[in-house]
Amino acid sequence: MTQMSDSQMECQMFKGLQRPLEFMGLQGRYITWAGITAAVAILGFMLVYALLGFLLALVFAAVTITVGIALILVKQRKGLYSKKIGRGLYVFACRERL
Repeated sequence: MTQMSDSQMECQMFKGLQRPLEFMGLQGRYITWAGITAAVAILGFMLVYALLGFLLALVFAAVTITVGIALILVKQRKGLYSKKIGRGLYVFACRERL
Protein backbone atom coordinates (compact mmCIF):
# COMPACT_ATOMS: atom_id res chain seq x y z
CA MET A 1 0.00 0.00 0.00
CA THR A 2 1.47 3.34 -1.01
CA GLN A 3 1.24 6.38 1.18
CA MET A 4 0.33 9.73 -0.28
CA SER A 5 0.76 13.11 1.29
CA ASP A 6 -2.17 15.52 1.59
CA SER A 7 -0.99 17.53 -1.39
CA GLN A 8 -1.02 14.45 -3.66
CA MET A 9 -4.37 13.06 -2.54
CA GLU A 10 -7.07 13.36 -5.19
CA CYS A 11 -10.76 12.97 -4.60
CA GLN A 12 -13.55 13.05 -7.14
CA MET A 13 -16.20 15.58 -6.33
CA PHE A 14 -19.65 15.74 -7.92
CA LYS A 15 -20.45 19.38 -8.60
CA GLY A 16 -23.89 18.78 -10.08
CA LEU A 17 -25.25 20.29 -13.22
CA GLN A 18 -25.18 23.84 -11.83
CA ARG A 19 -28.67 24.38 -13.20
CA PRO A 20 -32.09 24.30 -11.54
CA LEU A 21 -34.29 21.25 -11.92
CA GLU A 22 -36.52 21.58 -14.98
CA PHE A 23 -39.52 19.54 -16.14
CA MET A 24 -41.67 20.47 -19.14
CA GLY A 25 -40.63 24.11 -18.93
CA LEU A 26 -41.27 24.40 -15.19
CA GLN A 27 -38.29 25.08 -12.97
CA GLY A 28 -37.57 24.16 -9.36
CA ARG A 29 -40.35 24.86 -6.90
CA TYR A 30 -42.89 25.47 -9.67
CA ILE A 31 -42.89 21.75 -10.45
CA THR A 32 -44.32 21.25 -6.95
CA TRP A 33 -46.83 24.05 -7.51
CA ALA A 34 -47.99 22.35 -10.73
CA GLY A 35 -48.39 19.04 -8.91
CA ILE A 36 -50.43 20.66 -6.17
CA THR A 37 -52.58 22.44 -8.77
CA ALA A 38 -53.28 19.16 -10.56
CA ALA A 39 -54.08 17.36 -7.30
CA VAL A 40 -56.47 20.10 -6.14
CA ALA A 41 -58.18 20.09 -9.54
CA ILE A 42 -58.65 16.31 -9.58
CA LEU A 43 -59.73 15.95 -5.96
CA GLY A 44 -61.94 19.03 -6.21
CA PHE A 45 -63.53 17.69 -9.38
CA MET A 46 -64.39 14.42 -7.63
CA LEU A 47 -65.81 16.17 -4.58
CA VAL A 48 -67.86 18.73 -6.52
CA TYR A 49 -69.08 15.99 -8.89
CA ALA A 50 -70.32 13.94 -5.95
CA LEU A 51 -72.04 16.91 -4.31
CA LEU A 52 -73.30 19.15 -7.13
CA GLY A 53 -73.02 17.43 -10.52
CA PHE A 54 -70.82 17.03 -13.55
CA LEU A 55 -71.13 20.48 -15.12
CA LEU A 56 -70.19 22.40 -11.98
CA ALA A 57 -67.36 19.96 -11.31
CA LEU A 58 -66.01 20.53 -14.80
CA VAL A 59 -66.18 24.30 -14.33
CA PHE A 60 -64.40 23.98 -10.96
CA ALA A 61 -61.60 21.89 -12.48
CA ALA A 62 -61.17 24.26 -15.43
CA VAL A 63 -61.03 27.34 -13.17
CA THR A 64 -58.60 25.67 -10.76
CA ILE A 65 -56.23 24.62 -13.54
CA THR A 66 -56.43 28.00 -15.29
CA VAL A 67 -55.73 29.98 -12.11
CA GLY A 68 -52.92 27.59 -11.11
CA ILE A 69 -51.20 27.81 -14.49
CA ALA A 70 -51.56 31.60 -14.58
CA LEU A 71 -50.01 31.96 -11.11
CA ILE A 72 -47.17 29.62 -11.99
CA LEU A 73 -46.37 31.47 -15.23
CA VAL A 74 -46.48 34.90 -13.57
CA LYS A 75 -44.31 33.81 -10.64
CA GLN A 76 -41.85 31.90 -12.84
CA ARG A 77 -41.41 34.89 -15.13
CA LYS A 78 -40.22 36.93 -12.13
CA GLY A 79 -37.49 34.37 -11.52
CA LEU A 80 -36.84 31.19 -9.59
CA TYR A 81 -35.37 32.97 -6.60
CA SER A 82 -37.52 36.09 -6.72
CA LYS A 83 -37.93 38.13 -3.58
CA LYS A 84 -40.18 40.99 -2.64
CA ILE A 85 -38.79 44.27 -3.95
CA GLY A 86 -39.57 47.23 -1.75
CA ARG A 87 -40.28 50.48 -3.52
CA GLY A 88 -39.55 53.80 -1.89
CA LEU A 89 -37.18 55.27 0.66
CA TYR A 90 -36.60 53.43 3.92
CA VAL A 91 -34.96 54.98 6.99
CA PHE A 92 -33.61 52.59 9.60
CA ALA A 93 -33.00 54.31 12.93
CA CYS A 94 -31.03 52.89 15.85
CA ARG A 95 -33.12 51.88 18.81
CA GLU A 96 -30.18 52.01 21.22
CA ARG A 97 -27.18 54.28 21.41
CA LEU A 98 -23.77 52.72 21.30
